[in-house]
Amino acid sequence: MQKKLKLWDAIMLVMGSMIGSGIFIVSADMMRNLGSGFWLIAVWVITGVMTVAAAISYGELSALFPKAGGQYTYLKEIFGKRMGFLYGWGLFTVIQTGTIAAVAMAFGKFTAYIIPSLNDAAPIFQSGEFKITWIQILAIAVILLLTYINTRGVQSGKILQNIFTASKIIALLGLIALGFIMVDFSHMSENFSLGTDSFSNLKKDISGNFLKEGWQSISGMTLLGGIAAAMVGSVFSSVAWESVTFVSGEIDNPKRNVVKSMIYGTSAVMTLYIAVNFVYLNALDRNGIAFAINDRVAVAASQNIFGSAGTIIIALLVMVSTFGCNNGLILAGARVFQTMARDGMFFKSALKNNKNEVPQNALWMQGVWASILCLSGQYGNLLDMISFVIVLFYMITVFGVMYLRMKQPNLERPYKTWLYPVTPIIYLVIGTCFCILLLIYKQQYTWPGFVLVLLGLPVYYLINRKK
Repeated sequence: MQKKLKLWDAIMLVMGSMIGSGIFIVSADMMRNLGSGFWLIAVWVITGVMTVAAAISYGELSALFPKAGGQYTYLKEIFGKRMGFLYGWGLFTVIQTGTIAAVAMAFGKFTAYIIPSLNDAAPIFQSGEFKITWIQILAIAVILLLTYINTRGVQSGKILQNIFTASKIIALLGLIALGFIMVDFSHMSENFSLGTDSFSNLKKDISGNFLKEGWQSISGMTLLGGIAAAMVGSVFSSVAWESVTFVSGEIDNPKRNVVKSMIYGTSAVMTLYIAVNFVYLNALDRNGIAFAINDRVAVAASQNIFGSAGTIIIALLVMVSTFGCNNGLILAGARVFQTMARDGMFFKSALKNNKNEVPQNALWMQGVWASILCLSGQYGNLLDMISFVIVLFYMITVFGVMYLRMKQPNLERPYKTWLYPVTPIIYLVIGTCFCILLLIYKQQYTWPGFVLVLLGLPVYYLINRKK
């Protein structure tokens, strides 16, 4: 593969793949689960420590296996083909393609803010609860457009990624600065006045709307359950940074630049995320965050910052953010499926590069399946169910760093995990607590996704039946 991606391009890919629609929405549900400014920020800090610790740990594996495929390659090399296939299966069926679909739908929904006729238009097709809307068609059009652009070569995808990532970083920095300068009345002290006390408000009326007066004090194990539930949102908003490892084969000096891009990129994004949440706490009171219309906290905060123009400003920001995010996901994901095809674990046609030296067939397979998920209307549920599995695969990969140290201590390591073994242990401890608490309190986020990945086992044995 041609080495067309430099360190800056890799950092832009990390940041661009992470910053999608989550940061503009998930804080509402987090506040409903925890009820105080202290715990909202605490969960984002925990997620930030967790994310950067994983990126630092992945760096050792990226230097050991500096080739395309990333996490799939790491799991295959350390634990065997079966584990690698299960990850790749989950990546294609929902993790990567489902994220692409969800981000594209977010683009469509925020476009409807600017073009209200998209919301008002009658469905193109409807049968019972299933329907196809113009917003879904727009989401599919974005996926297919970005897929086409990426078939034109790495250079095309790289330029687009750098432009949109830089644009949304500048926009977020502007939102953070103006969020403290232009707000008429600050709610910061009010939101932190409760200290470490925590509250939950998940009660709904008959129509399914949350009741603003239903706050209840929580502590002990109930608080831990609330933290785990809140982390579903912050963790989902902080994934996809590993996408840069999928394109290691096209990055200049991957043994150094992949690990640098992951550490610099994740650190910068988590700092931005925490700062944006301080803006929410400054611009809105507790109820304003928890019960923002359709959970669009950024829209509510932006209206208090910019006035009536706030909705349009934040809609444009989310459109830029989701467009750039999807470009990074599309660019990176296809490289995994190409690597799997090379190992005999995916469709053979995905193996070929086109005249522009990119895996065109793998890109279109990914794009078509993501488009189908847009039409299905089930992508949101799938993503909720797979959050647990994403963290589980992160934990297995981070554990792989320690396993290799024990199994092959004399292996030459161009980069060694900083503060080993403290760094991987930090991730494994936080990740284990997160998964156990979800298993106890939020099983709807755990077993469905786990079963979905396990369905890959019969497929694996079918593919390898002659072996």
